[in-house]
Amino acid sequence: MAVHSPRPNDDSVLEAERVDTKPPPMYRVLLLNDDYTPMDFVVGILQQVFAMTREQATGVMLQVHRTGMGTCGVFTKEVADTKVAQVAELAASYQHPLQCTMEPN
Repeated sequence: MAVHSPRPNDDSVLEAERVDTKPPPMYRVLLLNDDYTPMDFVVGILQQVFAMTREQATGVMLQVHRTGMGTCGVFTKEVADTKVAQVAELAASYQHPLQCTMEPN
């Protein structure tokens, strides 16, 4: 049985194989309108959970109020799941019926 050893004068260069990676699927996080959750509470949620300025949060809150839903942001699935859960937990702790959901972007 012959064993091949690398040639000492082998000048070949190994090249990395190019792998095309796709970005992860993204999800829109939405707040849904209801007739009971105070507008100030919604603005606070948007500032706390989604790191919006007061002006941005007020704009999204008004969109939710006028159209029935508003986009809070677009995130990877794991981040969107976490934000939906945070909103649900905060709303429940204050006994507000605020609903938050996510959908593929």
